[in-house]
Amino acid sequence: MNAASSALLSYQREDGHWCFEFEADATIPAEYALLVHYLGEEPNLEREAKIATYLRRIQGEHGGWPLFHKGEFDMSASVKAYFALKMIGDDIDAPHMVRAREAILSRGGAEMANVFTRILLALFGVVTWRAVPVMPVEIMHLPRWFPFHMSKVSYWARTVMVPLFVLGALKPVAKNPRGVSINELFHTNPKKVGPRPRAEGQSRAWYTFFAGVDACLRVVDPMLPKRSRKSAIGKAVAFVKERLNGEDGLGAIFPAMANSVMMYEALGVPESDPDRAIARYSIEKLLFETENEVYCQPCVSPVWDTGLAAHALLETGGEAEREAAHRGLEWLKPLQVLDVKGDWADQKPDVRPGGWAFQYANPHYPDVDDTAVVALALDRAAHLPGSNANFEQSVARAKEWVSGLQSKNGGWGAFDADNTCYYLNNIPFSDHGALLDPPTVDVSARCVSMLAQLGEKPDTNAVMKRGIDYILSEQEKDGSWFGRWGSNYIYGTWSALCALNAAGLAHDSAAMRRAVAWLVSIQNEDGGWGEDGSSYKLDYKGYEKSPSTASQTSWALLGLMAAGEVDNPAVKRGIAWLVANQNEAGTWKEERHNAPGFPRVFYLIYHGYSKYFPLWALARYRNLTSGNRAPVMHGM
Repeated sequence: MNAASSALLSYQREDGHWCFEFEADATIPAEYALLVHYLGEEPNLEREAKIATYLRRIQGEHGGWPLFHKGEFDMSASVKAYFALKMIGDDIDAPHMVRAREAILSRGGAEMANVFTRILLALFGVVTWRAVPVMPVEIMHLPRWFPFHMSKVSYWARTVMVPLFVLGALKPVAKNPRGVSINELFHTNPKKVGPRPRAEGQSRAWYTFFAGVDACLRVVDPMLPKRSRKSAIGKAVAFVKERLNGEDGLGAIFPAMANSVMMYEALGVPESDPDRAIARYSIEKLLFETENEVYCQPCVSPVWDTGLAAHALLETGGEAEREAAHRGLEWLKPLQVLDVKGDWADQKPDVRPGGWAFQYANPHYPDVDDTAVVALALDRAAHLPGSNANFEQSVARAKEWVSGLQSKNGGWGAFDADNTCYYLNNIPFSDHGALLDPPTVDVSARCVSMLAQLGEKPDTNAVMKRGIDYILSEQEKDGSWFGRWGSNYIYGTWSALCALNAAGLAHDSAAMRRAVAWLVSIQNEDGGWGEDGSSYKLDYKGYEKSPSTASQTSWALLGLMAAGEVDNPAVKRGIAWLVANQNEAGTWKEERHNAPGFPRVFYLIYHGYSKYFPLWALARYRNLTSGNRAPVMHGM
């Protein structure tokens, strides 16, 4: 534990915060490399070579690229990675390129790629815009009551789609100075590729309806009035400009940031224009470089990392740890968004701002999960013996904002309330199935944990009572809970157990007992716990074994201890696994993806998870076993 604490302290930045490497899959670095050539920029050859090295390293044994470590072949990731490597200069007859091409062609060819990949290929002129669903920019004119409105989709969909509407209207073609194409990945002439078939998980009836709408729009789109189109483009540009977010970028996520740059390019905005220049610079800040490799991060995670690192250090409890946690929390305090009513206010106009965003800055898009985590840490630090921390007002505003964003069903989505127009996941554009931000158990559990730690009780606080009821109603038949933002049922079950314990649910309640039994039943023979991205498949029928990881073992341990199981032999074995697998640096190696960005579509490795969650679990075990076996007294 001392080694883990020292390691975590060594990662703290000079100003007090933490920000760990945040890795996705092949798609983001591939798109970054292609963006440079789309814009016709002079590429940094050394950087390109390092990106190519990264892409070659993560190529799967099947010849293509997976969405998560050791995962199955994914068509869209493979097409983008191959295209990027060819653009960078890899010989298409090199063994790794032959393997990739054969893997793609043997699975139906690039014709099978998803909508976002088709958009990229249309922008490079590989396929025509007929291969892409019609999303007219005139959507910007639609009233709020209309079945499709930007307020009805998630924040990430909004920020990605609005600049994309402009690209779809103008249909620019990449400058592509090297003239690279990938026709060899198609079985047929790519110019003849038509609309993508219905995606797995989309309703046949709804999709058929929306496909009919799409067909009508293809006929109508060229005839729409020029004045209306010009006005709609103006609205889209204004939307982007308001949320451009300085050097942290539109939505502070790579796809939206890249689309904003391409939008400005398509509109003829010069590179020297301040908006275009800052939009382009924001992307460069996402690059992560080592001696031999470079990849582009999907975004950065300083608020999340700092909040969770502070929790781990507060649990550890040494003087140096508490001082470091306090410095981190002081860094977080001024990042609270108190003066911007973001897009969340479309649904909750009477709620005052008070949240934290995930990134360094993203004032239009704070989220309740980060906010609850930070508020929990601020409250815990403020109640330490001898503390003179002045966090009371920050915590109060966070509590007010989180409470105000509760959805009608008692749960919480991450960024918006009642973002539940599920029919929209069946439009042709939404083959990824992630257009919405509905309530989820893991986020809701964090909100309930916060309310409980702040002294609220379900019999006197209706928001908390409805949150608890929502969590209990979502428990799976096997006793677990789904994890939307961490992989997967282990993460969801840890989150739920922490919340239910903090809320005062008896440890011998049926919900707690079923969850404990499930966690114990899925423990690996080596004493750890593991679960990979395949658990998000639509035909999931129950837990499937996966190699143990430090983060998932820690979540299982923290969940069991929250349920009063510190003396359970499974906990002792899990602690032994953490001790046995700690490396000389005091941390744990974790190559496997540990969270979904979007289930079944996009996965993430939070590299900080293996730095602070194991320390947190070890410290809690020490605290509980060295005392009088009192229950966990904190929300997390």
